[in-house]
Amino acid sequence: MLRTRILSALVLIPLVIGVLKLGGWSFFAVIGAILSLGAWEFVNLMRKGGQILCLPVAVALVWIALLDAAFPSGNLFAPGLALILLISLVWAMGRFTQGDPNPAAAWALSVLGGLYLGWLGSHFLRLRELDDGLLWSLTAYISTWMADSGAYFIGRTWGRRQLGAKLSPGKTWEGSLGGLIVGASSTALLAALFGLGAWRGAALGVLIAVLSPIGDLGISMIKRQVGAKDSSNLVPGHGGVLDKIDSLLVSVTIATYVARIGS
Repeated sequence: MLRTRILSALVLIPLVIGVLKLGGWSFFAVIGAILSLGAWEFVNLMRKGGQILCLPVAVALVWIALLDAAFPSGNLFAPGLALILLISLVWAMGRFTQGDPNPAAAWALSVLGGLYLGWLGSHFLRLRELDDGLLWSLTAYISTWMADSGAYFIGRTWGRRQLGAKLSPGKTWEGSLGGLIVGASSTALLAALFGLGAWRGAALGVLIAVLSPIGDLGISMIKRQVGAKDSSNLVPGHGGVLDKIDSLLVSVTIATYVARIGS
């Protein structure tokens, strides 16, 4: 399994960096595709738990958030959100008339899943479009990978005390501390090398190491609830799209606002 994970990472990481460097419409299209796949995985996970969600609603919310990030002067998010909420409510009422016993829950989950992925995911674009956005994006991605890797390997070697047995039995306090140290130090070094400021890099590294696991644990909670090991099997050795972007969704959001401090 570790060998497969490493091989997949060796293929995926250069592709991610290449598309990130291209930016523009290529980056927009790739992020849109990834988040749409994430919405599909979320809907399928909920189906395993007995909830029949509306995939078009979740995907529409993803895209309205991305379009708002790509065209900020258009102020698309507020009217788009209002329209989708009303249309999705009509869908839920239709489900009720057809005998669905939980249409309100299905409506709420369809909207919440799309908003979560769309709003946080829009920060991939918002971060990339900032001054030095390419460098900040690279810093955020690498920081997340370094913190995750540090937590994984240090946890496997020295981990003894479980961090959250019900959410993710493999995570330990020792691994989390290792991820914090590795993430903060590597991010400070990267930020200094990129000319972004070592202190902002260190702050970003600490915030990512502390907060990005929330995204991971949140998706783990959903998978545990529905009895799934992975969100899908799209990425060999890694599970699905949600399994790969759960921490990054939090990291790029944090990085967007850290990058704006003092800019």
